Amino acid sequence: MKPIKFTLIAILLLWSAIAKSQQKTYDITNYGAKFDLRFNNMTSIQKAIDAAAAAGGGKVLIPAGVFITGSLILKTGVELHLDDNAILMGSNKRLDYPNNRLAVISATGQQHIAITGNGIIDGNGRELVENSLKLLREGIIKDSEYLVKRPKGNRTSIFSFSNCSNIVIKDITLKNSAAWVQNYTACSNLVIDHITVESTAYWNNDGVDLVDCKNVKLMNSFINSADDGICLKSDERNAMCENILVTDCTVRSSASAFKFGTGSVGGFKDITVRNLQVYDTFRSAIALESADGAIIDNIDIRNVIAKNTGNAIFIRLGHRNKDDRYGSINHVYIANVKADIPYGKPDIGYPVEGPPAKTGTHNLLPAIIVGIPGHSVRSVTLENIEISYGGKANKDQAYISTDSLGKVPENITGYPEFSMFGELPAYGLYVRHAVNIIMKNVKINLGDSDFRPAIIFDDVKSIAINGLKLPANTTLPSLVFNRVDNSFVKDSLAVGSIYNIKTKL
Repeated sequence: MKPIKFTLIAILLLWSAIAKSQQKTYDITNYGAKFDLRFNNMTSIQKAIDAAAAAGGGKVLIPAGVFITGSLILKTGVELHLDDNAILMGSNKRLDYPNNRLAVISATGQQHIAITGNGIIDGNGRELVENSLKLLREGIIKDSEYLVKRPKGNRTSIFSFSNCSNIVIKDITLKNSAAWVQNYTACSNLVIDHITVESTAYWNNDGVDLVDCKNVKLMNSFINSADDGICLKSDERNAMCENILVTDCTVRSSASAFKFGTGSVGGFKDITVRNLQVYDTFRSAIALESADGAIIDNIDIRNVIAKNTGNAIFIRLGHRNKDDRYGSINHVYIANVKADIPYGKPDIGYPVEGPPAKTGTHNLLPAIIVGIPGHSVRSVTLENIEISYGGKANKDQAYISTDSLGKVPENITGYPEFSMFGELPAYGLYVRHAVNIIMKNVKINLGDSDFRPAIIFDDVKSIAINGLKLPANTTLPSLVFNRVDNSFVKDSLAVGSIYNIKTKL
């Protein structure tokens, strides 16, 4: 795999540029801010930011205490620093946020900006949503999705940065967002280090969203979110997420932990993940999705431990976009993964749980690699993978026999998620419409019994399996090949039989 191009030197240069701007500290209390839960400090804090920016840069200090604010604009050369025991709390009044700035802190086209310190930024999300609902009922504000699903355009993020460069987010805690916690769009040279995200106040509050960003390092962070934990998106046809490193992070999510998509228009290239801890996560520990024409290329994910998770690995090439562009998935390497897929709902009891599947009931679902007819997922390697399933599959709940694989829906235009096909005919791994699948030292464990075979390949060209280990109590046949061309199986244990339905495509 091609190595990531983000170096320690780049980080040091970024910090150096920030340090040069810190010529003076601007304490917000000197600009009229006060510790009073009835007082909106938006104007006072903005004055401090503007003064620092006008001087060529500096540090704006949020001292210890609770300071209420509406929407703030961060400017070039400014570091917003939250002191120990400082809380910057977003206003719970919807009208304190202009429609074009639905965030506690926003920035557009700025450079050398930072948010640092051991303090807390609290989005006050639940209270803000309740105020938005009140104003919607009174007709004071409008919303396209109100009464259909949930308010869409009247919920705030904590950060919303677009077209910014040389950004440092370090040490802070982010809580209780009403929407995506932090949204970075078309940003470059971004370092997110040692932050904590605790955001289960409402729906659609992804922990970190990187949209068409380049040269990003996200590290040493903890994320607990009701929606996707770390989510890469691509919204522009001629843009992509590129040269991104995620390392040494812990994620809990009522959606997916680490995910590409669902917005997947341009692409994702040169993405590296290392040392990811996942727990109590409703959907996938790893989800790589191209549903809107995106190119996914050169993905390297290693050292993932996922405990109590709904799905280990989900790789999907679909075609949800309305034009004739088809995406692609190529050169994906996933290694050193250990995942526990229990019987039962992994995120039960959390404030906002993942929703039930729209495709009806199903037994535990396997790891999934699926393209669409005529457009295959290509060159995926799984190495040193161990997945433990709870079992307890029941034919009365759902059943697709190995002689009826055509019953699995293609769902070409569907929303990409691991339950999008409903019941699947394998419990360990299901691969369809793929080319060049390599499995090295893959081990599948099974708790209680499962009536399905461990692995099914359907419409796959070129399979190389070396060192596969299946449980002794697996159903036979343990591997099913349907419309498979060029397969190789070596040094595999407890692979009781291979059932070739049709050996040639």
